[in-house]
This record gives sequence, structure tokens and C-alpha cells, in this order.
Amino acid sequence: MEWSDKHVALEFEGVYRDAMIYVNGAFIAQRPNGYAAFVVSLDGFLEYGAQNTIRVDARTHDDSRWYTGAGIYREVHLWVSDRVHILEQNGVRITTPDIDDQLAVVEIATRVRNTGILTRTATVSTEILDPEGNVVGIQNSPITTLPQTEGVVRQRIYVPEPQRWSVDRPALYTARTRLNGIADEPEIRHTTFGIRTLQLDPHHGLRINGETVKLRGACIHHDNGIMGAATFADAEERRIILLKAAGFNAIRSSHNPMSVAMLDACDRHGVLVMDETFDMWTDSKSPFDYALSFPEWWERDVAAMVATDFNHPSVIIYSIGNEIPETGNAIASQWGRKLAEKVRELDGTRFVTNGINGFVSAMSEISTVIEEATAQCATEGEPESAEADGGVNALMGSTEDFMDWVATSPLVTAATAESFAMLDIVGLNYGDARYELERQEHPERIVVGTETFPSRIDRNWKLVTDHPQVIGDFTWSGWDYLGEVGVGRVKYEGESDAFDGQFPWLTSWSADLDITGHRRPMSYYRQTVFGLRSTPYIAVRRPANHGRAFTLGQWSWTDAVSSWSWNIADGSPMIVEVYSNADEIELELNGRVIARELVGSRRAFWRTSSFRSRRVRSPRSPCARARKSVAAYCARHPARRFLMSGSISPAPICATGRCSSSRSSFEMPTATSSTMLIVP
Repeated sequence: MEWSDKHVALEFEGVYRDAMIYVNGAFIAQRPNGYAAFVVSLDGFLEYGAQNTIRVDARTHDDSRWYTGAGIYREVHLWVSDRVHILEQNGVRITTPDIDDQLAVVEIATRVRNTGILTRTATVSTEILDPEGNVVGIQNSPITTLPQTEGVVRQRIYVPEPQRWSVDRPALYTARTRLNGIADEPEIRHTTFGIRTLQLDPHHGLRINGETVKLRGACIHHDNGIMGAATFADAEERRIILLKAAGFNAIRSSHNPMSVAMLDACDRHGVLVMDETFDMWTDSKSPFDYALSFPEWWERDVAAMVATDFNHPSVIIYSIGNEIPETGNAIASQWGRKLAEKVRELDGTRFVTNGINGFVSAMSEISTVIEEATAQCATEGEPESAEADGGVNALMGSTEDFMDWVATSPLVTAATAESFAMLDIVGLNYGDARYELERQEHPERIVVGTETFPSRIDRNWKLVTDHPQVIGDFTWSGWDYLGEVGVGRVKYEGESDAFDGQFPWLTSWSADLDITGHRRPMSYYRQTVFGLRSTPYIAVRRPANHGRAFTLGQWSWTDAVSSWSWNIADGSPMIVEVYSNADEIELELNGRVIARELVGSRRAFWRTSSFRSRRVRSPRSPCARARKSVAAYCARHPARRFLMSGSISPAPICATGRCSSSRSSFEMPTATSSTMLIVP
């Protein structure tokens, strides 16, 4: 009976999908969106003094293009508070509207709710603690609430000599909020936040605290690899740490709101966030996806995402969608206007974008052109160039120039004009060929590569650095995931050329980091392109495939790995790839120079050469000493941007730089049920 005069609620951070909540067998709430956080009040449904059963049913169907999991996969919080209390979700909102080196204004809005039958007066006391834990500001404010009403307490606290949150120094303050005067013990809420400014213009691009920042971005899905879809705080933090160590300073949550645990990790480690609402609006991409619920639930789901993100300094951009077909239709694109304005209404401190794929937006018009071209090829006896399977993703990755032609075509320009105009930042999926066109036709427009082919990072990053209005590049993808199986694989002659990989392929294999978090060679190449690595990186193509014809898709990398230990005959031919930003690469084997070539003759930062395998003389060969000298040499001589690739043998090699969407094949459960027992 001790809870009979309390307010009791459950907060779900995410239930996939179509959650139905029951208390003692009676339905009390639902949430169709599998990624939205929501709060369910248990007041009036509990039997006090007895055992209560809370059941959560979740159903999932053919409703996603990647592995989602099913059931309660994110944290659940039980809130037990007094009848007068701070709201569970979005109860404390913090902004920093005025900042200079001497003083920062911190505005705190605390929402207090009275679910009781009496008018009550309480005091909201807020303390601001700096990153070292020292109290640097305090304010007390009374509030009177009538029964079944809410009130907002607004406070302005002035922080002297503020430490600003940034990518390089993510300084976090804490607001400690107490609700006094209701019970013997006050309700206490701790809210972390950062003090930082955001600016956006076509001359300086994105500025944080007055300094231009280029987004070295990675798109990531929410699953945790071999641990499945469940959210574990340690696993989320590990992903952020490893992604930042690999050179990324920003992530795009693809294509759903991010977990609280990952947001917290981004705050602590200085990683910027583009948080995304939906993968679909009203036009389904899978037979039973969220489009069936979007018209009724979109507003509440947008509000849930903004409420979760509001106090996180790492969040700088909201994305209202990913490759939405409606963006190319004048009437249907008005959903985008509603979404953008709703986000701005809820949070005017951040920017709004949309991951627009011109091919998807103008699909009907482009499909007509493709069909006509295909028919002409058939008449002339030429082979068809489009992929026979794999849908949109297969066509996008079929040839290197296809998406460039689509992105810059008049069809896409006309179809996307209104959808582009309603955004703060135009997000382009695989539209890097359009950057220069946007600069010429819309010099005031800000652009970001919301999704790009990993194989194009050398040319894309040059576009980012050369164009101030292009604020960054988000590769697909940063961390491998369960779904869209094998889209990044190397297709060897004699193997299936279908867009999806056949078993034993289980992951996408299109990411810089594999599903366990180990960096693939493409990650080191990207780091070199970013200008964050000067030491040459050596990778060896798998000798078992030497001489086999192969094709690489737009999401592919070669099968090279960082190893020179192979179970092959001495003298077997091998190919070595070397990534470097030096002018020239010199390769040594057992202390003898076996190759010296210019970097970037065919591709920036890359060089390849062919050799035959040889035995290593001893573990303490000159190669080991040479590796140590490489770093020292390049540290003394700042390297410039060039690339080299080379091929070599299975013995340890030294490289010295001289400075001069298809669906996954996973079977998913169709329904889950979770039960909790509580005794109030």
C-alpha cells in the first residue's frame, strides 16, 4: 500500500515493434514505432498491496530492410514519485542562448505536474556544477500547481568563464534539480549538458564555438552485432570510442532515433550526432513497415526524439527522413514541411536536414528513361546494363557514373526543388556529383553528404574541403551490421553476381569497422585521406584469389587484409596495397628495396605492386627496424596528399613514405512477450 499515494510510471526507451502494454490483463497503452521512447502512467491500474503483472507484447513482421530484433531491446525505467513531480520525459530542458569567454547564460525550463487532488506549492532549486564538480550557480523558484495540471519553472543562471563543449574537449556541466516542499525527501534530477554555440553559413560552413568543423561522418545502424539488437551501454560506448579512434568525428543514426546510451557516449567523447526520425513516411518500403502508422503517430514520435535529444550537446542536426519517395512529389512532400516545422517548433537551437536520394525522389521519371534505354539496347542486340535483382540499391551501385548522372539530371533538380528548399541543410544521399551544381545555382545553400559510397572518399573529401558550403561526408557505413547481406563483398568470377550475398554471408560488409569492431584496411585509407595518418599502411590481397577476375561495387573494397602470414608455397604471387599521403612509397623486404613508386598515379593516396612470396629471415629483420623509422621520418617531414598501391609477398614488408537496399535474409520472431511483476 506504500505506493497508493504515489505517482507510478514506466518509461520505455524502445520496444520493437507495435508494443501493447497490459496491467493485470487489461490493455493500457500502445506504441507502433519500435524506436520511439514513451512513458506509460500506471496510476489507476495497479492493485495496491497485491502482486501486479505487467505484460508487454511486441509484434514484428516483414517491416524493415535490416535486422531490427524484436521485443524490449532498450532500457526500461520504473518511476515512483510524489503526486507533484517533475515530468519523466522532457522534464528538464536546458539551453545556453548567450555565451562569451566571460559568461554563459544557462536557461533551465523545469516542468512540474500535479496528479493529485490538492493544490500544492513546491520550490524548484537548481544548481549548476562545472566539469570538475564545483557548484558555479544556483537559483530557487516557487511554483504552485492545481490538481491535474502542469506548470513550467524557468530559471536563468549565469556561469562565469564557461568551459565550452567541443569535439576535442567535450566539457560537460550538470544541472542538479531538486523539487522541495512536497515530501520529506526532495525529488532530485541530474541533467548533463554542454555549453557551445552552433553557426551555419555558406562562407564558413558549420561552426562550433566559432571554429569551422568539417563532419568526418559515419552512418551506423543500431544493432550490436553478435549481441543482436539489444542496447548495452558498454557496447554503445565502445562503438563510439572505436569510431572516433578511426578518424570519425560525427555519426548519423541510420535510420531511426539513437539510444540514450549512445547519445551519452557521444557527449562524453566528443562525437557529433545527426539523429534521424524515419526510414519511411507514408510510402512503404516493406509490406508491414511503419508507414502504416505514420499518419497517426508521426507527431508524437518526432516529439519523443526531440525530447530525448534536447539536452545532449553532441546532437547538432535532426534528419527528418531517409530516401523518402514523397520528396519528389509536390503534394506528398508537404509531409516534409510538417516534419521540419514540428522539429523547429520543439527545438529551434539545431538544424534540420533530410537524407534525399534523387534517384528515389524521381524514381518514376527515371524508371521511364531506363526502360526506354533498355528497350533500345534490346532492339540493337546490346546486353542490359541494369541489375536484374536488388531493387533500388542494385541500380545505384551498378555503375560508377549512374548515380552521378541521376543526381545532376534535370529530372532530379525539378523533383527535389521544394524538398530542398524547406531544409536548413540539404542532405544528399549518393549525390556528391551535385555539390558543384548546388554551389552554382544556389550559392546560399548548405549541403552535407548524408550517405556516400565508401569507395569515393578520396574524391568526396576533396569536394568537402574545397567547398565551404559542403559541411561533411557520412560514409555508408562506419560499422558493419546485420542486414543488406554482402552488398560490399568482392564478386569473383564464378560466384553469384546477385546483389544480395548468399550464405555464409551474414553482414553487409560495407563498413570501415567489421561487426566485432576491428578496423578494415579501408578505415586506414579513409584516415589517410582525412589527413589524420601519415604512416603508410600496408595490406595484402588474399593470395587464394590471386589471378581471379572480380568486380567491385560502389560499397565494396578489395579483399586485402593487414597480414603477411599465409599458408602458401614460397614464390606464390601476391598483391600489396599501400595507403599513404606521401609523394613516393618505397617497399623493403628483409632490408632490401624491392619497389619504389609514386603515390596516386591512378587513385589518390593509393599504390599497388605485384611480388612473389619469400621467407622471413628472422623476427628481428631490418623490416621491424624500418617500421619504427617510418613514423619518425614522416613526423619530421609533413606529408602531402598522395596515394599509392602496391603488391608484395607474404613476408613482413616495410613501406616508407618519402615526403616530397535490399532486405536481409534473417529470420525474425513474429511476436514476443515480456512480463514484469511488481508489488506496489
